[in-house]
Amino acid sequence: MVHFFSEGSKLQGLLRLPDEGSGPFPGIVQGPGWLGLHDAKLYERYHKSFTDAGYAVLVFDYRGFGESEGEKGLIFPMRQAEDIRSAITYLQTRPEADPNRIGLFGSGGTGGANPIYVAAVDQRVKCVVSNYAFASGKAWLRSMRREYEWLELLKRLEQDRKTRVLQGTGEMVSPREELMVVTPERKQTTVKKDVDSRIPERVPLRCAEAIIEFSPEDWVARISPRAILFISTENDAVTPEDQTFLLFEKAGEPKKLILQKETSHYQAYTDYFDQVTPQIIDWYDRHLKYQKVESWESV
Repeated sequence: MVHFFSEGSKLQGLLRLPDEGSGPFPGIVQGPGWLGLHDAKLYERYHKSFTDAGYAVLVFDYRGFGESEGEKGLIFPMRQAEDIRSAITYLQTRPEADPNRIGLFGSGGTGGANPIYVAAVDQRVKCVVSNYAFASGKAWLRSMRREYEWLELLKRLEQDRKTRVLQGTGEMVSPREELMVVTPERKQTTVKKDVDSRIPERVPLRCAEAIIEFSPEDWVARISPRAILFISTENDAVTPEDQTFLLFEKAGEPKKLILQKETSHYQAYTDYFDQVTPQIIDWYDRHLKYQKVESWESV
């Protein structure tokens, strides 16, 4: 376990290192996906593949989650992005990691979206792998709802702003059922079962406002000429693939898109892990294990 600070709050993380070699290794930083924690089994097998390939991996819990300090259950993408930037800085202080070869890995809603903003504003990020990102928080939350449900959410947010101003506190809601809308697959999946019991059952409604205001599509073009790899699933009811398509269209080169077919959002983690993970590692190999002297030639 490791600890570092982000805007005064102490965050808990885990630094995984290759079994062979002494480093410094190129590094990969991950903030958990939607309602995830750093020690989720879902992430562990990815990290093992990365460390086996010669990468140091730093994964941590955002402020307010797990054992990290901060207001509990506060899902503010911009704050989480700042936590990722703090994690990058911490990794740069570690002798095991190469401070000039750091990439980001993110998976699942905010987990896939946050690294896009970070890479756009932080030149220390050399490449990104973004799995299941949304292009617009507003479009993402709206896509889960019928029109009248969307309008009702907006009314609740308006009233909540007034309540917070007049009373100091706002409405608390279920993040699984009132921020997101539960899909049949989400009710049945067990991919996050090992950490679900440690996730707050109620979070501030104002988290929805912060998500609505977060639009990675406005930032993704700024990542180029650094590299980004997108991963999505066809006919995804949780994070619709059209969100990823939009991000891919707006991103500059180099970029790559992997589309998983004949599966579903959570099932894809199992169905295509062995096919997709080598492509992720190849992406990191190409953009983090670069030569110090590079040349381009046009004929």
